[in-house]
Amino acid sequence: MTRIITSVILVIYIGFIIFLRDSSRGHENAEPDMPESGTLADNETDTDQGYQTDEGEEFKIVSPVKNIEVLTAENMGAYFPRTGNREVFKPSDFKENFQKIALEELPKDVSHDEQFGFLLEKILSVLKEAFLAHTVAFFWYNKKRQRLTLERYVSSSSAITRQKFDLEDDILGKIIQNEEPELLTDITPNAEADVIRYYSAPQGIKSFVGVPLFYGKNLTGLLVLDSKVKDAFGIEQIYSLGKIVRVISIIISLFEDKFSESQAEQRLKALTEILEKDRKFESEEDIFEMLDRTVERLLDWDAFAFVLYNPLEQKFKTTRIINKTSLKYVGENLEVELKDTLVGKSIMSSIPVKIDDTTQTDIPRFNRNEDVSFDGSFLAIPLIYDEQNYGVLCFESLKKNYYSNSEVTFVKNATKIFAFILYSHASINVLKSLLAHDVETKVLNHRSFIERLTTDLVRSKELELPGALALIKIDDFIEEDSLFDGNPFPKVLKAIAQMIRDETTPMNLIGRLSERIFAVYFFNTAPKDVFLWAEKLRIKVARKPISVVSKQTTFTISVGVASTSNKTDVDEILTNAELALNKALEKGGNTVKSL
Repeated sequence: MTRIITSVILVIYIGFIIFLRDSSRGHENAEPDMPESGTLADNETDTDQGYQTDEGEEFKIVSPVKNIEVLTAENMGAYFPRTGNREVFKPSDFKENFQKIALEELPKDVSHDEQFGFLLEKILSVLKEAFLAHTVAFFWYNKKRQRLTLERYVSSSSAITRQKFDLEDDILGKIIQNEEPELLTDITPNAEADVIRYYSAPQGIKSFVGVPLFYGKNLTGLLVLDSKVKDAFGIEQIYSLGKIVRVISIIISLFEDKFSESQAEQRLKALTEILEKDRKFESEEDIFEMLDRTVERLLDWDAFAFVLYNPLEQKFKTTRIINKTSLKYVGENLEVELKDTLVGKSIMSSIPVKIDDTTQTDIPRFNRNEDVSFDGSFLAIPLIYDEQNYGVLCFESLKKNYYSNSEVTFVKNATKIFAFILYSHASINVLKSLLAHDVETKVLNHRSFIERLTTDLVRSKELELPGALALIKIDDFIEEDSLFDGNPFPKVLKAIAQMIRDETTPMNLIGRLSERIFAVYFFNTAPKDVFLWAEKLRIKVARKPISVVSKQTTFTISVGVASTSNKTDVDEILTNAELALNKALEKGGNTVKSL
């Protein structure tokens, strides 16, 4: 037993000695690799290098190879991932939907007010989404009438009241009174109807914010937002809304400048068209045509009436009516009563009459028996020249308070040219009425011819002499300027008038009854002889070319002959001659017929 114990102890001892030896060798071999053991390395002796382990019996500590990472220009972008390069899901119609929103055009053929309303509604839509509001609304403020008008709104509710609001002691009135923003963060249900008046039914509104809009440093409108959530708005939202209303005020200024420029351009163009070099006002229709085009651009209106003075009847009557609405308005040829009417007051005083709200007056516009079914604004501008009133321009709008004093002044000054045109036209008509002869053809005019014909008919009946009347009409032809390098009718008219004069004697009466019709009365001449004379004249006209600029063209006439023997009724004779002339025209013209 003792021998076994001794053997075990010996084995353990030898193993311990070997362990200590190998540990010391391993430590000595590792020391030179340490960077901070320089002293120990310097004291190494040759005897230390004599201890060597057998080949294959050494051991090593194995550790992973460490590669130092260095950022370079080549791998800089790859080392830091860019979040913007991540793929984002896009619907198939993503581009089309965005362009539909971003490229939406302004409505065409609408007024500047409607264009501004369209733009304002887009701004309100963005505000509603950005501030998570229940309703966003914009109000105009009328300081003169102390009234708010809801212009545009975007809301999740359909209970918005579209009306005008008189100022009261509510949150909107407080903003107007103090001219500063207002903020409510917790509105109780029982106070909602009194605080917020633009809903027709309770909505459960808890928060409200409103800011004033200034234009030219004058309070012009309100921008308001509300929410069903408590504390939905704060001071920071008020500052943001201040920036928004500033943008809106700038947009209003741009629209106003654009409207003023375009309106001034249209008005200038309308006035310059009146003064065109080649424009002639030979008849009332020419004046009415010019008037229709001009007043369309001078002022905005829904109904227009032109009142003209008739010098023969010495009365003012509605001569031109344009009604753009489907509502009832006065008709043409309505006599204007000078007493107790709006137009009558303008005529008698020679100053404009402006009514901002026709519902506030019981005075009729033109006549006590007029039939007008709409109200709004009314404006009457008298046409005065040389202290004489020649007519009145009357404008009506369905909108109240529509015409300003500056517009009245402009139209009054601009329409002085109308008064001069009417004066010139009236003066020419008066001068023509004093003349016995037609200016263009030098023959008797219609009035003088009828007077002379009446006298000769009485003389012919007293003497029991025969007679006949011939109506001569220039047949229709193509009067296109492109064919004749100008209107050929004036030259054709003069040439045919000269041929008629050449074929008559001092015993005949020659007159021009209308633009294309001449009349020739033959005293003491049988109707059959007049028929032969007419045939001779017809052939002469048809065979003789008439020079028009650089071209020579032939024209024709048609003649109707009626007997005047034992007759003194001018109208009866003219009717018979017209019947004969119509029969000639039914044959296609270039014909003579006798009744």
